[in-house]
Amino acid sequence: MKVIVVGSSHGGYEAVRGILAEQPDTEIQWYEKGDFISFLSCGMQLYLEGVVKNVNSVRYATAKGMRAKGVNVFVHQEVTSVNPDAHTVTVHNLDDDSTREEKYDKLILSAGAIPASIPVSGRDLENVYAMRGRDWAIRLKAKTVDPDVQNVTVIGAGYIGIEAAEVFSKAGKHVTLIDILPRPLALYLDQEFTDILEKTLTDHNIYLATGQTVKEFTGKDGKVTTVKTDQAEYPSDLVVETAGIKPNTNWLKDTLDLTDKGLVKVDDHLQTSQPDIYAVGDSTKVPFAPTGKSLQIALATNARRQGRIAAKNVLGHDMKMTAVSGSSALSVFDYHFASTGLKEGTSAANGVKTQSAFVTDTTQPPFVPDAAGNQQVYFKLTFNPENHQVLGAQIMSKRDVTANINAISLAIQGKMTLDDLAYADFFFQPGFDRPWNIMNVAAQEALQKLAQ
Repeated sequence: MKVIVVGSSHGGYEAVRGILAEQPDTEIQWYEKGDFISFLSCGMQLYLEGVVKNVNSVRYATAKGMRAKGVNVFVHQEVTSVNPDAHTVTVHNLDDDSTREEKYDKLILSAGAIPASIPVSGRDLENVYAMRGRDWAIRLKAKTVDPDVQNVTVIGAGYIGIEAAEVFSKAGKHVTLIDILPRPLALYLDQEFTDILEKTLTDHNIYLATGQTVKEFTGKDGKVTTVKTDQAEYPSDLVVETAGIKPNTNWLKDTLDLTDKGLVKVDDHLQTSQPDIYAVGDSTKVPFAPTGKSLQIALATNARRQGRIAAKNVLGHDMKMTAVSGSSALSVFDYHFASTGLKEGTSAANGVKTQSAFVTDTTQPPFVPDAAGNQQVYFKLTFNPENHQVLGAQIMSKRDVTANINAISLAIQGKMTLDDLAYADFFFQPGFDRPWNIMNVAAQEALQKLAQ
């Protein structure tokens, strides 16, 4: 059997890896449009801050290493079209500008996504950057030490925008962070958490221009100098656009069924509208455990999970895509947070009625001194007030307690209730935590609130 895999990021890599693990004698052709396979954009901040020294190490695998395992790796070669009836793809070799047809028995598309551009004038000015992929990582790294760059404007206050703002703040730049939403990280955290993070950001020379819409980039001598919003103007030697992503699927619109936003429609086995063609990653939706509906949740964990399940189905297994809770985590200077499932700020958009319990505690008993790592911890548990089902949670502290969110994710997938969580068994040792885990405390408080 011959399997063609298109795209080398999280989903494509995991699909190749999954096939090799079970049937290493499968003929695999793996295509990457760029000249570098499996770069991890989620590791970019570590490189930009100098924690990771070599940009070429921010990857899952090398072409040489995968070829040694029997995979036919093609870099700088773009799959430009698919003929489902003939079971062929058209490949454009970007080195010599030639094209050819390749046959497949099974095809896995990890088309991914590309940065969304703000449709305003001035986007063609020099020093307007994106933050996705190895090429942008190299360019951004140079700007962190460029003495001519003092004012950096980041557009978009989601995960990538926060990472960009922190990178350039640590590099000694003055950073303006613009977002159309009223709070940074509004899609990931409720206001109890973002109020704390807003002070942390401003304390680190990051100006929050939230609730503002970008109207124009202006420049001089071909270089950007100012970002204009509906409320103010901000001097800008560098602009970093992190205003979301869009699926890289325009080339598939005449071949596969797409949503109105360009996402590839897949069934619960990740098969597309055409037989023998599977799709994974940021250009698809995944089943969302709290609601039972499908959502686009662009996370590496979801893409890798899809890649492995697609590989299973290509090899003849009957495996459905696992429902996910959208669990994610991030550090913002000294704080570490994680969230999963529904929140107050997202429940209405998902058509779900929820209530929440917000609790604060210390990570260890009061007799443990702060110097030993005892820190304030904030936790919010979201649930269905009618059947008590656990639907989501958020946690934050200066100590890394983010792993608690994995337990909540399992609780959501297992359809556990507040009654289950209130007295669930979690270990206690004063050097680590409190006698009642904060998840127990929040569930007990939620039950008391409902009883009243």
